[in-house]
Amino acid sequence: MGETLEIIRSISFSLARGEIVSLVGPSGCGKTTLLNLLCRLIEPSQGSVKWHGNEVGGVPPGVGYMLQKDLLLPWRTAIQNVMLGLQVKGGSRAEHRARASELLDRLGLGGFTDHFPSTLSGGMRQRVALARTLAPDPDVLLFDEPFSALDFQTKILIERDTLRLIRELRRSLLLITHDVEEAVCLSDRVIVLSHRPCMIVAEHRIDMDGDRDNLIALRETKGFAHYVRRIWAELDIR
Repeated sequence: MGETLEIIRSISFSLARGEIVSLVGPSGCGKTTLLNLLCRLIEPSQGSVKWHGNEVGGVPPGVGYMLQKDLLLPWRTAIQNVMLGLQVKGGSRAEHRARASELLDRLGLGGFTDHFPSTLSGGMRQRVALARTLAPDPDVLLFDEPFSALDFQTKILIERDTLRLIRELRRSLLLITHDVEEAVCLSDRVIVLSHRPCMIVAEHRIDMDGDRDNLIALRETKGFAHYVRRIWAELDIR
């Protein structure tokens, strides 16, 4: 048998309703493993994961998980991809289509509902993936670097639209990112993680003046630079 590898050690934090929290840490420290533990795709060797104060035995209800890759089904159109999670839950096809159409409209894809993924740009595909994640109306969103492969302009626009939707819906978001600037711009709190075995090094409640919807102007504020410098210093990248 191989040696046991300790990935996560003594981590404890909470996520409030409507709160956006980012996890930043060195590559390979266990961030994705932590998300997989939270939605019970893997089981912890010790400790517990609780939702609404109760420990659950399987995948908790009301959780949406979005990955770096869009993983759209190539044989389904944009709206059919968004409808997928709704169809799994059951219900009226007409209601599913109306819900999917509304989300695509709000994400700027109203004219592309019947397009296949191969005809969409990378940014458009991620918007479809976001709509698919939001369609079943989850209480908690788990994002594993979903914007990291996008160019800067597309990334800023999708981040802005994501923020607006999450705030309007009052959903909670736990975001994994390697981009410290992204974490500071999007989050109410940023949790800094250590090298493996992963532990919490620091936690920052982000409090900046300025319009949180204007992610470019936000980067020019004094508070933004302050948080970015502190978090980079705490990351201890080797």
